[in-house]
Amino acid sequence: MKSEKRYVRSADAGLFDRFDRFDRLSQIDKMGDPLANLDAVINWEIFQPVLDMMPEGEPKGAGGRPPPFHPMFMFRILVIQSLCGLHDEQTQFQILDHRSFARFLAITDADTVPDQNTIREFREKLTRASLFDKLFAAFDSHLTQRGFITRKGNMVDASFVEVPRQRNRRDENAAIKRGELPEGWEEDPKRLAHKDLDARWTKKNNETFYGYKNHVNVDLESKLITRTVVTDASVHDSQALDSLTEEGDPPTWVDAGYAGEPCARILRSKNITAHVCEKGSRNKPLTKRQKRSNRKKSGKRSRVEHVFGFMTGSMGAMYRRSVGYVRNKAGIIFGNLVYNMARCEQIVRLRTLGRRTPQLG
Repeated sequence: MKSEKRYVRSADAGLFDRFDRFDRLSQIDKMGDPLANLDAVINWEIFQPVLDMMPEGEPKGAGGRPPPFHPMFMFRILVIQSLCGLHDEQTQFQILDHRSFARFLAITDADTVPDQNTIREFREKLTRASLFDKLFAAFDSHLTQRGFITRKGNMVDASFVEVPRQRNRRDENAAIKRGELPEGWEEDPKRLAHKDLDARWTKKNNETFYGYKNHVNVDLESKLITRTVVTDASVHDSQALDSLTEEGDPPTWVDAGYAGEPCARILRSKNITAHVCEKGSRNKPLTKRQKRSNRKKSGKRSRVEHVFGFMTGSMGAMYRRSVGYVRNKAGIIFGNLVYNMARCEQIVRLRTLGRRTPQLG
């Protein structure tokens, strides 16, 4: 007689099963919980003075409104959202579903989880108050004070951040490029709310992109973003160089997109030693010496690709669903901030800055 196969059976819930939650969290910790690791090294009080700048909401009606969630609590939700590449509805669902998310937010099953509208409203408040720049600056200042920004060299580069592609007629696109509103759009507010009038098309290496561009200045050794400029996708990388560099910056490595006298003039005027990869052309290819020089420069310059690689593969930060320059700029800058948080946690955990590893506390 064939024996019956045995499988793991579902257990009946018992009186002490709620204590199993802690055992499962310990298993998660052994496997590696990115949020727990992040929480262990980040001093969240760095951001509190900026969050205190948020304007208070006006009461709706005579009965007032229920008390809001604490800004720091909502800020940590945005960190989860950016680190995991979630939209608002997914964020609400994943907080309800994930033990590790709930632990990061210090909530239990008895606590209320903000819905997607509340999350969106909080982000809009930060955007309208122009606080994302200040949050990034506050963390950058803290990193500098703690020695994470080594200033042994810089890397400047840019990457596309795409948004949902617009399906407009040619005459409508022409009007948008002129800074005008296409005829008839003002009569349809719902349609207009979904049209991004600030994003632009561009082509690179025969590949078409639509959206914006994240220009960054990155510390060579730590791979932390120190400055950022957000433009539409049609702006050439070199056009943001002046805003990304400052007088007295350490030696700076850039790719061939920054070759040419205009960029060289900017770097010379700020006394910055430049290491620029040379560019060949159809009628004037690079010599063997120039190719060797480019390979040597790329040994350091290519480290900036690790930054965009993490933001693309781990965070999903190079595609955004927002509409308009203001919202997308805020989201891109916040993505850079969250990348810096994750990179700092990695530096502390792996001790990648030499003998003396700085601490964030």
